[in-house]
Amino acid sequence: AGLYCAYELARHGVASIVVDRGKLVQARRRDLKGLTQHGTVDPDSNYCFGEGGAGTFSDGKLYTRAHKRGDVRDVIEILALHGAPADILVDARPHIGSNRLPKVLTAMRERLVGLGVRFELPAKVVALLVEDHRGARRVAGVRLADGRELTGRAVVIATGHSARDVWPMLAAIGVALEPKPFALGVRIEHPQALIDRAQYGAAAGHPRLAAASYRLAHTTDAPGGPRGVFSFCMCPGGWIVPAATEPDGVVVNGMSLSRRDSPFANSGLVVAIELADVAALGLTGPMAGVELQRRIEVAAAQAGGGALRAPATRVTDFLAGRASTTVPASSYVPGLTATDIGEVLAASGLPLAARLRAALGRFERQLRGYASGDAVLVGVESRTSSPVRVPRDPSTLCGMGVAGLYPAGEGAGYAGGIMSAGVDGIEVAEALGTHLLAQAA
Repeated sequence: AGLYCAYELARHGVASIVVDRGKLVQARRRDLKGLTQHGTVDPDSNYCFGEGGAGTFSDGKLYTRAHKRGDVRDVIEILALHGAPADILVDARPHIGSNRLPKVLTAMRERLVGLGVRFELPAKVVALLVEDHRGARRVAGVRLADGRELTGRAVVIATGHSARDVWPMLAAIGVALEPKPFALGVRIEHPQALIDRAQYGAAAGHPRLAAASYRLAHTTDAPGGPRGVFSFCMCPGGWIVPAATEPDGVVVNGMSLSRRDSPFANSGLVVAIELADVAALGLTGPMAGVELQRRIEVAAAQAGGGALRAPATRVTDFLAGRASTTVPASSYVPGLTATDIGEVLAASGLPLAARLRAALGRFERQLRGYASGDAVLVGVESRTSSPVRVPRDPSTLCGMGVAGLYPAGEGAGYAGGIMSAGVDGIEVAEALGTHLLAQAA
C-alpha cells in the first residue's frame, strides 16, 4: 500500500519519503535465512517487515474480491511494467512467485528514486510529530529510532497487519482505533499429488496441468453461534514459512515460487473470529484481538519446543482428539514437532478445534483424501488480517482525531492482500493529492 501510494503521488508530481523499519529486499534475504535455518527472529527484518512488506516473500497472488474499488487493472499493469511476467495481464488468477517479486519491487524503487522519491531503509519510526495548525492538531512528520526527524505536509501509515507497536503510537496522539473481526487457525499441508488426484482425477499428472489448487468454506455451529471456517491463501506447489515477528511466538504462512513445483500443497485453514468472541474472553479495547493472537502464538512456540519449530498433528489424529507421535515430511524448514494441535488452539479459549473438526469432515467429502493421514495441521495461522481498524473519514480518507494522517492498507484494516493493498494505496494518494491542492489554494 505504501509503495503504490508513493508511486501514485509521483505520477502527480508530489514528492514523498518512503520509510521502512526493515531492509532493502536483497539484504532482507539474509535475515530470512536466520528464520529458516537458525530459528532466530529479527523483529525489524523478517517475512513481514522490510521492502515491499509481507507481500514481497509471499507468492504474489494477484486476485482480489475488491473489484468494485479502484483500478485493479492499474495495479497489475504497474507490476508488469516493472518486470512481472506479461501473462499476469490475461490470467484469471494471476501469480508472480516469490522468486520474481523482489526484482519487480527493486525495479519499482529504482524508478521512483529516479523521479525524486526518497527511501529510508532500514529506518524505524518510533513516534509521530504533532503540531498545532490553525487551532487544530496536525501530524507533521515522524521521529526515527536514530533520533532524526522527517517532516512533511502529511503522513501515510501503511504498516501492514503485524506492526503491533504502531497502533499504540497512533492512540498516544489521539488517533481513533477500533477492533475488527479477523480469523485464527492453522496451515494444512498435503502432498501436491494428493490434491492433483482429488481435483483432476485420471488426468492428474498430465504435463499441461498446473499444480491443482482449491478453495473451501463451511459454516459451523458451536457455542457462540455459527462461524465460517475457510481455506486461506492456498499455495499449490508451495512452502510453509515462519512468519513470526516476535521471538516468543510461532506464526506460519504460505508461499510458492513462480514454477509452483514444490511436492507440497498448503493452505491456511482458519475460523472467523467475531468481536463477540473476543469480548466473551474478557478482552476489551481496540487491541483485544492482538492479545488473542499473542496467546495462541506463544502457545504454539511452547508446543513447538523452540527455534521456531512448529507444533503439528496429522489430520486423522486431530479428528480423533489425540496427539500425533509422528508427522509426515513437510516443506516447513525449521521443522515440525509432533503434538496435539488441539491443545494449542485451546489456548485461545475459543472452540477453534471443534469448528475445524466439523469443517474437515465436510471438506473430506468435497476433496477425497483431504482429511487423510497424509495431511498435517501446522500451527498457527494467526496473521490472516489486521484485528484493528484505524477509522478514516469516508470522503477525505484522513484518520479520525488528528489532521494530516492517512491510514492505508492492511494494517489500517482496509486491505487483505497485494491487490487490495495496492488499490487502497492509490486511493489514499488521490485523496491526499486533493488535500494538498486545497492547501495550496
